[in-house]
Amino acid sequence: MAIERLVEPTSAREDAEEERIEKSLRPLTFDEYIGQTHLKSNLKLAIDAVKKRGKGGVLDHVLLFGPPGLGKTTMAGVIAHELGASLRVTSGPAIERAGDLASILTNLKDGDVLFIDEIHRLKRAVEEILYSAMEDYKLDIVIGKGPAARSMRLDLPKFTVIGATTRTGSLAGPLRDRFGIIHRLEYYKEPEIEQIISRTSKILGTEIRPEALELLASRSRLTPRIANRLFRRVRDYADVNGDGIVDTVVAEKALDLMEIDYLGLDPADRNMLRLMWENYGDRPVGLSTIAALTGDETTTIEDFYEPYLLQMGLITRTPKGRMITEKGKKHLQKS
Repeated sequence: MAIERLVEPTSAREDAEEERIEKSLRPLTFDEYIGQTHLKSNLKLAIDAVKKRGKGGVLDHVLLFGPPGLGKTTMAGVIAHELGASLRVTSGPAIERAGDLASILTNLKDGDVLFIDEIHRLKRAVEEILYSAMEDYKLDIVIGKGPAARSMRLDLPKFTVIGATTRTGSLAGPLRDRFGIIHRLEYYKEPEIEQIISRTSKILGTEIRPEALELLASRSRLTPRIANRLFRRVRDYADVNGDGIVDTVVAEKALDLMEIDYLGLDPADRNMLRLMWENYGDRPVGLSTIAALTGDETTTIEDFYEPYLLQMGLITRTPKGRMITEKGKKHLQKS
C-alpha cells in the first residue's frame, strides 16, 4: 500500500533552507509587489518626493497595520530598497530596555530605515525614548542615578521608522501621532493571490496547472503568507508522491492531508467555531471565554483566528461578545 507523505522541515539545515526560500520570495520593488495598489501609490508618491528634494531629504515615518501575513515586513523591505537605504530590522519584544533602543539608534546612518515589527509591544520606557528620536532626531539619555543624575541630549542621523502592528488600538497616542504615513493593509483578492502563487512557482521552478492555481488561491485565506506556505507544502507532496507537477488532484490530496477545507479553515478554526456553537449556541461569548475553551491565548485568537472568520462572515462581534453566524453554522455542518 502506498503511503502518502507531506514533507515538513525537521532539521536546522532544513529550517535554514526554508528561511532562504522565504527570503527569495520577497519582492524588492513596487512593481514586483502584488496587490495593495492604493498603499503602493501613496508610498511611491512620498518616496518620489523625497528623491526629488535631493540630499538631506528623509521619508516620513510609516505605520503599517492590519492582520498578520499581508506583507507588512515585505513592504518595509520594498520601501528601503526604493529609497536606496539600508534596512535595520528589530521587533517590539526584542527591545527590552531603553538602552537597547539607544544602542540601535546611535548605530544608524543618515537615510537608514528602522523597521520595528510588533511595535505595539514596546515598553513604555522605550516608547518615551523613541518620541524625541522620531520627532527631533535627538536622543535623551540620563546618566547616573539619584541627585547626581543628569540628562544628556545626543544628535541622531535622520532616519525613517517603519512600524508594523496588528493592533493600532494598543499603540500609545503620542507614538501613533509621530507617524506621518499611516496605512492599513487589506485582505487580498483571489486573482491577486493567484498571481502571488504563480510568481512563487516560477521562482521555485515548480509547474502548477491553472486549475490547481485557482484551488490553492481559494484555500489561502486571502493572505500571501498562507498562500506561499500552502504552495510549498503542496510542492513537497508533488515531489514525494507524484512527478513534481502541481495539478488539481495533487493539490486536493495535499490540502486534505493538511485538513484545509474549501474556505481555507484549518482544524483550529473549525474547533473554535464548533466550541462556540456547542457551548453557547446563539448567545454571545467573551474573548477570554473562547480562549479558555480552545486553550489559546486571547492575543492568538484576536490576531490569527478572528480577523479572517470575521472577514468571511462566519462570526460576528457584538457589544456582549462574539457570536457564530448562520453562515458559520452551515459551514460546520458541511465540514
